[in-house]
Amino acid sequence: MGDLPGWRQVFSEDFTEGNVPVGSFPGPLYSAKWSVNYVDGTPDTAGQQNGGRSGYYPSKVLSVKDGVLDMYLHSENGVSMGAAPAPKLLPGNGRPYDSLLYGRYSVRFRSESLPGFKTAWLLWPDSGVWPRDGEIDYPEGDLSKTFYGAVHQAGSNQDISHNIQSGARFTSWHIATTEWSPGKVEFFLDGVSIGVSTVGIPAGRMHYILQTESCLTGCPAPATAGHLQVDWVAIWAKE
Repeated sequence: MGDLPGWRQVFSEDFTEGNVPVGSFPGPLYSAKWSVNYVDGTPDTAGQQNGGRSGYYPSKVLSVKDGVLDMYLHSENGVSMGAAPAPKLLPGNGRPYDSLLYGRYSVRFRSESLPGFKTAWLLWPDSGVWPRDGEIDYPEGDLSKTFYGAVHQAGSNQDISHNIQSGARFTSWHIATTEWSPGKVEFFLDGVSIGVSTVGIPAGRMHYILQTESCLTGCPAPATAGHLQVDWVAIWAKE
């Protein structure tokens, strides 16, 4: 891919270094560029309110096979399991997160239809102060429905979200791209813009997480299980 006008590429991953079985990601092949971010048993967004019946379990979910990062989303013993891997952009930079101030984030993905499981692949403020410092999510949505982009406006003590619908479903391969610039966030689907937000745009450093979880609009049935696949991830810093 390389650099683009106004953007300098700082990360790329196509998961072709080799296979990694469930329970071993990132392993030696991918540990230089990936973190599981949350250890097994960390409650996800809904799990913080439902007594831990949903959470992040990377050792049960993540693997690499045949050139894709695979997330095996399922439940065990009444607990629905997701994962939230995060790329390492700037190893050794001394910051608590591999973060950027403004950036372009692109990911190619698809998923089986898995009601109750969802993505919120997001840019989260390094400060951790939410909603004041904002949040940007894309693609976001239940894996059995269509996905959208969301800008949670910075500068407020209330969660005010500007959602931009894509009309696309997870069950086909798509490329979702977020361009975060000063005063502007634009979302693209397969290279075509689906909308722009210009109000309350975050203006502090943020880090990228492929947050994949469950239960926000109804937990998955115990028998619901299947795979979400990530073909590649590419990230650019603002020039």
